Amino acid sequence: MFELHPRLAQDSVVIGEFELSLLLLSRDANYPWCILVPKREDVYEIHHLSEEEQLQLIRESCRLSEVMTSVFDADKMNVAALGNVVRQLHVHHIARFTDDPAWPQPTWGKLPAKDYTEADFAERIKRLQNALVGEGFSIR
Repeated sequence: MFELHPRLAQDSVVIGEFELSLLLLSRDANYPWCILVPKREDVYEIHHLSEEEQLQLIRESCRLSEVMTSVFDADKMNVAALGNVVRQLHVHHIARFTDDPAWPQPTWGKLPAKDYTEADFAERIKRLQNALVGEGFSIR
């Protein structure tokens, strides 16, 4: 049975789901940062998914990237599946801006995590959910 890794559950909140993946929003307010987690047990790499699941993950990733680019007016989307700390397959989607504090370097390790205010976190969740609802995405 699929279970979300405890570290992902601690560092983010589930805001919805696609056909294949849970959609999480990182609690780090430094960047608009979402994470797709395929709802499959013991999957650590994209190539561990079936071919159809691989295609579905790409479809979900593209949809999320398009929405994040539009909603946040991102200059660039950073999309990556690293898994060095959390082995469970998860794909980071980070909206980047040419004036963000880490630009043009990667975000990891550049800044300490910054907490959202409760109102800002709720507003960001609502904006993403409203932009994604329908076409295989449901609010959770």
